Amino acid sequence: MRMATSSPNSQTAGGAPDRVEQAAVAPARVEPGRVEPGGTEQTSSVPPSLETLARQSIESIIPHRGSMLLLDAVETFADTTLSASASVDPHAWYADADGAMPAWIGIELMAQAIAAHVALLAMRGGGHARPGVLLGSRSYEASQPAFRAGAQLRIQVTELLRSEAGHGAYECTIDDGDSRCAEAVIKVFQPPDFQSFIEGSFNS
Repeated sequence: MRMATSSPNSQTAGGAPDRVEQAAVAPARVEPGRVEPGGTEQTSSVPPSLETLARQSIESIIPHRGSMLLLDAVETFADTTLSASASVDPHAWYADADGAMPAWIGIELMAQAIAAHVALLAMRGGGHARPGVLLGSRSYEASQPAFRAGAQLRIQVTELLRSEAGHGAYECTIDDGDSRCAEAVIKVFQPPDFQSFIEGSFNS
């Protein structure tokens, strides 16, 4: 997820920092309409099918580009769950001496998968997702220090909480084949006024 840091980082279990980050698609232009619970700006009365939404390219779902886009594709999508795939590129900026991905980057994979779920829920409603932030993680645990070079990772996120105030929580896992690599509970927030929230966080 793209950084929108509002406070100094603190360490979570497994060496992953608690960070405040953009967690949803921020549209270049939002059509006027009514706002539905869950942070969706309503713009269409004909929602696309779940299959159609999931078949979109990842670039059309989340705003990350270039080397900061870590997901390859959305594999499945439903009301409260999403699974995505990611490849460990041994030549990427994050690669260690063995071409592996450090395990702490797993929290970013989870964050991008959550951003994709939030965005697809909004698209299904015919609108756009409000910008949001990743508040932090609870007990990020990785079973290994790095994800092996060339691994085809599967990231699964399951929504545990979604409030009308914009708070949410997701249970997240990362698997390499039949092996569980990492797991965590990630907390997110879609403030009613994103700009004021960020400015207030920097000024506090």
